[in-house]
Amino acid sequence: MSREGAGPPVVVEVIRDRLCFAILYSRPKSSSNVHYFSIDNELEYENFYADFGPLNLAMVYRYCCKINKKLKSITMIRKKIIHFTGSDERKQANAAFLVGCYMVIYLGRTPEEAYRILMFGDTSYIPFRDAAYGSCSFYITLLDCFYAVKKAMHYGFLNFNSFNLDEYEHYEKAENGDLNWIIPDRFLAFCGPHSRTRLESGYHQHSPEAYIPYFKNHNVTTIVRLNKRMYDAKRFTSAGFDHYDLFFADGSTPTDAIVKEFLDICENAEGAVAVHCKAGLGRTGTLIACYIMKHYRMTAAETIAWVRICRPGSVIGPQQQFLVMKQTNLWLEGDYFRQKLRGQENGKHRAAVSKLLLAVDDISISGVENQDKQEPELYSDDDEISGVTQGDRLRALKSRRQSKTNAIPLTPSISRTKTVLR
Repeated sequence: MSREGAGPPVVVEVIRDRLCFAILYSRPKSSSNVHYFSIDNELEYENFYADFGPLNLAMVYRYCCKINKKLKSITMIRKKIIHFTGSDERKQANAAFLVGCYMVIYLGRTPEEAYRILMFGDTSYIPFRDAAYGSCSFYITLLDCFYAVKKAMHYGFLNFNSFNLDEYEHYEKAENGDLNWIIPDRFLAFCGPHSRTRLESGYHQHSPEAYIPYFKNHNVTTIVRLNKRMYDAKRFTSAGFDHYDLFFADGSTPTDAIVKEFLDICENAEGAVAVHCKAGLGRTGTLIACYIMKHYRMTAAETIAWVRICRPGSVIGPQQQFLVMKQTNLWLEGDYFRQKLRGQENGKHRAAVSKLLLAVDDISISGVENQDKQEPELYSDDDEISGVTQGDRLRALKSRRQSKTNAIPLTPSISRTKTVLR
């Protein structure tokens, strides 16, 4: 990729003679036959600490709508459309992420094809990192993200024909419940409820009753709590929900016994499962990732990428290496589970797990990396003096974010009535 003062810019074609992507070090001017645009200051990642991506599902949707609108515009029918990004390496990575997602979702490109198109000249992109406070030793790449999106489409996790932009952007906000679907109609990650709804020390706290109408409307039947008790479980069970406690320390990794019990609970749940810890990011994302790896044969990196696209900030510190270590065993457990399930066509919980058989065998298991057998270093932000944990800090950061006006106005594909948490 040429730099400012090094000659004419090198532009890569995404759609021949119609859509291109470029990294430029000075702002170009559009002409009668070329239209330049940038999303660097429109679709921005809201970091917790040193994390910077990937951009969330709503931003991918907004970007794809933007591209499709430009391609269909009568005023641009004869123009070459060039999406350019500037010199900021983090914005370059997120811009490339959006372009690659568009290629995979709308152009039918394979993850490898999309990645090769973006890796032109001497171009390189910095990888994405977690939301831990401090250094990072684990990264996910653009290619991991493209595979995650491709497999999410394959398994029905991602369908922009039915994606509800308004609902996603409403409920992801701390004041509206801080929740995200990781697998639609199956797994919901959310911030841990408290005894009553209030704003305290920068935290938006919601009572169990605040979530119940939404859960009822979305066929949530089971709640799994991973943090210490902050509310009485009877407030969910008396409303007809199943409720389970699987505590492990904030910032740490679960024991094999906890992973097994979590998977058993989810595999036997008749409806959707709502999972929370304190912030609904680290412990929550880690256990949901275990389920995805077992039942959909996604790699640890792909799974982390997908969970973060749905719910930024998920899976933190040594939880990442933990998932890499668990990958092979979870795949083998999934193979055995599906083999056993096929022999039990009329099993008691057939309806709850029937989707797990859909096309999983189509995913190749070749190219499995050598797994690092070293135990991950224990990582916990538990502070015995102040009582402030990693989950507290992350939740407070999210709660204090200022609501921003949507940068790219559009009407989502489907409009639904929202249940507002109060």
